[in-house]
Amino acid sequence: MTTVEDEGESEDEVAAKLEAARADLAARDGVLVAFSGGVDSSAVAAIARDALGDDAIACTAKSETLPEAELEDAKRVADEIGIRHEIVSFSELESDDFVENDDDRCYHCRTMRLGEMLETAREHGVETVCDGTNADDPGAGHRPGLQAVEELDVHSPLLAHGITKDEVRAIAAHYDLSVADKPSMACLSSRIPTGLEVTEERLTRVEQAEALLRQWGFDQFRVRDHDGLARIEVAPDELERALTMEFAETVREELSRIGFDHVTLDLHGYRTGSVSPENTETDEPVVEDVFAAESETDD
Repeated sequence: MTTVEDEGESEDEVAAKLEAARADLAARDGVLVAFSGGVDSSAVAAIARDALGDDAIACTAKSETLPEAELEDAKRVADEIGIRHEIVSFSELESDDFVENDDDRCYHCRTMRLGEMLETAREHGVETVCDGTNADDPGAGHRPGLQAVEELDVHSPLLAHGITKDEVRAIAAHYDLSVADKPSMACLSSRIPTGLEVTEERLTRVEQAEALLRQWGFDQFRVRDHDGLARIEVAPDELERALTMEFAETVREELSRIGFDHVTLDLHGYRTGSVSPENTETDEPVVEDVFAAESETDD
């Protein structure tokens, strides 16, 4: 088992924070964890299962913005943890505020998603809903979703006990979770630049494009949809693999097939939030015409 010491953290400090979070949840009659299968919510689910046993529930909200692969991963990790797993379905696309995709899209999304969690918790007689907000999140740029967490009185045990992202990974490793080193994965709507409407068509082609990159062996990446122009971001240490004619020809053909008009590779590499409000002014200059790949049906 990987220890917190292996993760470069103080073992005693992380152990103390973990125990505080566990005691926090153990003092409650039961909790429902808003569960995506990512490392943060998985760590909370593992702590909750440890603290409360069968009185802990993990709940995943299925919608158009959640890739099918992520839903399957959430099922697998819940089984790994041994926690009861509920899946509820809803559609963010029913909300005009969400579809508009303004600066507060994440607020509208989180409000709806957590609303589903609260309703499910009530149905199971559970008073506390938890999420995976960690101690690094409030200072990590534009995060309107955190306002929804506060307004709906959702409990964030990682944040409450000062557990940082690195410490979350150490805790996940402590519980032998397979997602301890999993890269962050925001919802599919984060691939659509602010101000461009979120539609099922755009979400679907982004999901299909990212499934291809995953299939081709890339680990950390995003496919941004600039109204039919695919801007591919890959991690700097994977960029060399993408700078080949073989990749250019393959990605041009496959992404054109699923509905993109143009395909580009961003030479800045993968960056979180590169289409969020604080980065909007710099979106277009970083779209590098490395491939200048157009659909074969274009003039």
